[in-house]
Amino acid sequence: MKWRLLCMVLLINQSIFSQTTANSEILIPNARQSYYIGRDWEAKNHIEEATRYYDEAIRLCLDEIARNRSNEPSYVILTWTLQRQRRYAEVISWGEQGLGISPHNYPLLEIMGEAYFYLDDYDHSLDCMERYSNIVPQGERLSTAYFFIGEIYRLRKKYFHADIAYTTAVALEPNLPLWWYRLGLVKESLKDYTGAIEAYDHAALLRPAYLEARQGLERVKKVLEVL
Repeated sequence: MKWRLLCMVLLINQSIFSQTTANSEILIPNARQSYYIGRDWEAKNHIEEATRYYDEAIRLCLDEIARNRSNEPSYVILTWTLQRQRRYAEVISWGEQGLGISPHNYPLLEIMGEAYFYLDDYDHSLDCMERYSNIVPQGERLSTAYFFIGEIYRLRKKYFHADIAYTTAVALEPNLPLWWYRLGLVKESLKDYTGAIEAYDHAALLRPAYLEARQGLERVKKVLEVL
């Protein structure tokens, strides 16, 4: 009788555990899906619709964290979503909590680096981005990390370092005109006019209406005519 009762208790516990695990697995894809749908609406400049999906993603992530504080994907999706809503201080707060629980949740380092950047805290931003790029050399957000490293060094007028970072960023992700334009600015500051022309030209090819890139291109060509 005792053995039968023990078996029943074990079966009930196993059922509860399985149901909880299943619910966790369902919540995260739903949160992720809500985030991506929100981002698609934002790209179309439908901010009200985007906000609705972002809020849903946040709600799902917070619910999952309340159920299971060690669920790493919840912190990543939560910080991504807060970042889209420009809630940078909250990104950092939740990122720190996530890293405190899961120190190897490295995507949090990158998104915290972005948040620090937008808060003009370049020291912490650079620290996060460099740690991410060193620890995760094949990371999904590696190109973005190098772009922000380039931004910080450019703003600090450390153009040689910025050149290296931007060059790495465009090598990893060659289809973003802004990144090529920024590289052109740095090349021009370093008086690498051939490199500047190439970078500005890439930016203009990717976005034909990119006025600043075309202006940079013409500006550098005029300098070369004088030399």
